[in-house]
Amino acid sequence: MLSKNELKDIQSLSQKKFRDELKLFIAEGPKTVSELVELIPEQIEKVYAVNEWIKTFGSKMEIKDIIEVSSAELDKLSQFHTPNQVIAVVRQSTPKRPGGSLFTLYLDTIQDPGNFGTIIRIADWFGIKNIVCSIGCVDLYNPKVVQSTMASISRVNVFYDEDGEWLKGQTVPVCAATLDGTVIYGHSKIKDGILIIGNESKGIRPEILRFANEKITIPKKGRAESLNAAVATGIILSHLLD
Repeated sequence: MLSKNELKDIQSLSQKKFRDELKLFIAEGPKTVSELVELIPEQIEKVYAVNEWIKTFGSKMEIKDIIEVSSAELDKLSQFHTPNQVIAVVRQSTPKRPGGSLFTLYLDTIQDPGNFGTIIRIADWFGIKNIVCSIGCVDLYNPKVVQSTMASISRVNVFYDEDGEWLKGQTVPVCAATLDGTVIYGHSKIKDGILIIGNESKGIRPEILRFANEKITIPKKGRAESLNAAVATGIILSHLLD
């Protein structure tokens, strides 16, 4: 049985200030937890799971601290309406400031956790190792972001450009996804460069857009006002990258 203090400590990780202070985050669900245990076992602090999960998966994993909890206790620990058998408390990775000439995504004030997490997963799909975030982007370790990444959070370096200086020092081509750019279809492939994706409703801010060498767009044929940021990212990357 969990102590009140342990329960309180885990629940506190739903708040960014405590995640930042403790350098921890929560991951939930069999698939996400299993992948994180496989990819970054040294960062797994504890795993809390129901008996069914422990019997099926626990013996296969090299984790020192697997704690059995009841469904009721898991429900109290979970950040979601429907708990999913297992929760892991994980140490945060130390972000690295991207350098060199590898293709990089730059996200300007992406605020929807589901969008952000899906973009990280898309970056992982396309082999993109770095994402840079402007001030105003949602926290990487928001539980909904972590859930949406489906463990891609462990394979993509996410760096927050707190001082707003990162773009200024870049010498590779910078493309900005806008509504009034050059049609992406037929665009030449890019090996080294930066793609800027803007806020879900307001697009890219002028102070960020000024760093772009080129504006690109996905042509609209129907009557939808805009595309989901993650969907747009996936479409553009499929045309820009080899």
